[in-house]
Amino acid sequence: MPEYFEEDTLDDLLNKVTKKVLCCGSKLNPSRGQMRELFGVSIVLKNPRARLSRSESRGKVLSALGELLWYLSGESKLEFIQYYLSKYEEESDDGVLVRSGYGDRLFKYNNINQIDNVIETLKRKSSSRRAVVQIFDGSDLAGNYSSIPCTCLFQFAIRNGRLHMITYMRSNDIHLGLPHDIFSFTMIQEIIAKSIGCDIGEYQHFVGSLHLYERNVDAAEQYLSEGFHDQIEMDAMPDSDPWEAIKVVLSFEEKLRVSSCSLNIPEELHEYWKDICRLLVVFKYIKNKKSELLPGCVDTISNDYLKLYVRDKIHSFLSE
Repeated sequence: MPEYFEEDTLDDLLNKVTKKVLCCGSKLNPSRGQMRELFGVSIVLKNPRARLSRSESRGKVLSALGELLWYLSGESKLEFIQYYLSKYEEESDDGVLVRSGYGDRLFKYNNINQIDNVIETLKRKSSSRRAVVQIFDGSDLAGNYSSIPCTCLFQFAIRNGRLHMITYMRSNDIHLGLPHDIFSFTMIQEIIAKSIGCDIGEYQHFVGSLHLYERNVDAAEQYLSEGFHDQIEMDAMPDSDPWEAIKVVLSFEEKLRVSSCSLNIPEELHEYWKDICRLLVVFKYIKNKKSELLPGCVDTISNDYLKLYVRDKIHSFLSE
């Protein structure tokens, strides 16, 4: 029977969905291990800016940000995402590209920039029902690949002056995938909203197989034991066209990732985007175990919401 969940924040959604899967999920044993599954699930995040978990175990802003920038780069190169999430090594067939990545599918699908098409479609006709991005492709079933996209499509629609977004996923892991996906997809929703000059509406996330692997049950129960979390949200993106800022952030990210030196935050950026760059610096210091440089990072973050994450992440790292 289809399941429906609707909440204001990611944590409230994760709490209810995790409880439901633990108590009522059907037990299956597919190729990647035993799991519990809800089939046919609708999840609605009424406030897409409340896209991050405040949990110590589920607050994955740094790796989620890396995954978002990987998508926005328009590429699906393993070396990019491997820096943030080493698990992607298992997803590549050739050690170079990740077929299940979304970047080239969003921006180079059959030599078509699907994101540009959506923006132009909605600018021409705000009531359009054609603003759809296709990610899953029939060719994904034509070979025995290590991984194929879990996301099938995005749909965007302007209703009552706000940009709403629908995602359909064939498969979604509650513990590992869902928090990252909702972060990345609602950020894309807000980027497109700013590109066409409207605010964001609700985010709807439809999943065929929503599941939890048995190996992650203890971690899921630990998350639930933390109880409910404060309702806080990210700041709104600046009202200007976001793409020039994204281009600068992507350039900074690449230089930071491949360089052994520290880099200055680009001065031309709005504070919103400067904080994104500062988070990337924090990630690099943690990854390279530069513990002596971390304490000074907290005060560089201008947004109080993100500052909480940085403080928690640094505290966790230094306590290890």
